[in-house]
Amino acid sequence: MYTLIMIGFVRGIVHAYSLDYCLIDVNGVGYRINFYHPEALSLGKEVTIYTYQNVREDEISLFGFLSLQEYDLFIKLISVKGLGPRIASGILASASVDSIINAIENQDLAFMKSMPGIGNKTASQIILDLKGKLVEQEDKQIDSRFDDVVDALKALGYRPSEIKPILKKLENEKGSTDELIKKALTLFIKK
Repeated sequence: MYTLIMIGFVRGIVHAYSLDYCLIDVNGVGYRINFYHPEALSLGKEVTIYTYQNVREDEISLFGFLSLQEYDLFIKLISVKGLGPRIASGILASASVDSIINAIENQDLAFMKSMPGIGNKTASQIILDLKGKLVEQEDKQIDSRFDDVVDALKALGYRPSEIKPILKKLENEKGSTDELIKKALTLFIKK
């Protein structure tokens, strides 16, 4: 039995790059990273790339990302049945993190099918597996006194992506849970 040592990020000098990979020189050692944002690189400049180490029977490879948010979404995407790291990276190269999350939360099948390597079945599986799981982290940043308000609004059929902007408008409001729910519903009606 062995322990997999994860390479969390690589910081070094850009030695070379193409449309789908880069070579980063870290103190004389060159790391080849599958990387799909060549517009973010400049030869000879220092860069930090967050990495995922993919280990298969016939290959060990690194996949790189510009931000932790992009990395976190990648991890969620590869948890979907039938979705590997190359296709997940291709999705992140084709659209912003926010637009991918919004498409999943709003069940936008057409948007997901427009991603490279994604057909109808895989697009449906992504939405099925990840809907509601991508905005929970953002919801935790909202004051805990709104937990009951969020639960009530979800029970009424509102999506997390719709609830969050309303709660931001209510963050300085005082009152009981019932009063906050009424204020939230009033804001929804005015929208």
